[in-house]
Amino acid sequence: MNVRILGKQRIFEWVEGLQGSWRVVGPQASNGGWGFGEIRSADEIALDYPTTILPPKKALLPTRQVLFNYCEGRPEICRDAVPTVLLGVHTCDLHALTLLDRAYGGDPPDPLYRAQRAETVVVGLECLRPCTDQAFCKSMGTIAPPEGVDLHLTDLGEAYVVEVGTEQGRALLEDSISLPTAAEDDLRRLDRVMGEKWARFPNRLDFDVSQLPALMLSSRSSEVWTELAARCLGCGACTLVCPTCTCFDVRDEMDLSLESGSRVRVWDSCQIASFAVVAGGHNFRADRAGRLRHRFLRKGRYQKKAFGLPGCVGCGRCATACLARITPIETYNALYRRMGEARPTATEVVA
Repeated sequence: MNVRILGKQRIFEWVEGLQGSWRVVGPQASNGGWGFGEIRSADEIALDYPTTILPPKKALLPTRQVLFNYCEGRPEICRDAVPTVLLGVHTCDLHALTLLDRAYGGDPPDPLYRAQRAETVVVGLECLRPCTDQAFCKSMGTIAPPEGVDLHLTDLGEAYVVEVGTEQGRALLEDSISLPTAAEDDLRRLDRVMGEKWARFPNRLDFDVSQLPALMLSSRSSEVWTELAARCLGCGACTLVCPTCTCFDVRDEMDLSLESGSRVRVWDSCQIASFAVVAGGHNFRADRAGRLRHRFLRKGRYQKKAFGLPGCVGCGRCATACLARITPIETYNALYRRMGEARPTATEVVA
């Protein structure tokens, strides 16, 4: 295992070394909370953050992205990718990025996402305690980082252990700062810190996550959806903050001359009433209960079936953002309780 030691007093040196060749995006204080943004000064980095309002996916999928500009009928495709270091990504968000890689890298692939992803090095950050009281990453199996993370940091107190996961990560580290290899004492401390971590994370679901796809399939007619819809505002805040939501809208923004303009895509939400309106004014998901059910089915079953990974990573952002206090923990557990004797078993899960 290729493991280095990064003293905390050298974080600023490392970030400054990166900034010469890379756009550095990381957690920083933002509007009374934390958010991922471009680090313009090394002292802006806040690796001790609990969680961010918006997920780090916005570094790869901006909230507004120009697909192409056009003038007099001639399009100019925009595929400019910026070399980026995405620094300090929590383990649940690392799993979300893995799902996005599969969603946007499949058939057909998304050229804009793939271009930016190829120019992005991801530096993970081990979570040693729950981010919020709504986090349930242990139950969702996202408490540990997935394979393939370029670099991964673990806080030992006075220093970070830096685990090198890919050749791209090794090159980034060696080109920006010189770090000593971890000694045996460092590795023993790492084992102790990781051993102490697990007890801090409770299991928040009343069932094993392997049962979730079958549970969602069996709960399509549950009264839980009607009960939640009576509280839901249909505002879309839950999907706005979700690290695995992939829905977007495409719009044309034209100049007043009507001769030039841009085609852009922007984040969209399946929870907005107008989302499912099609030609003729028909809305195939007009009722709020149907939209809520669709969202939870997508997170608990559809994305698992399509990409092999659960669409919910247990970050708890949607629960924090919801004005009606609808939480995935309570929803999943309520569905499970309502199932009674018909509860699904692990062998019923559809691969």
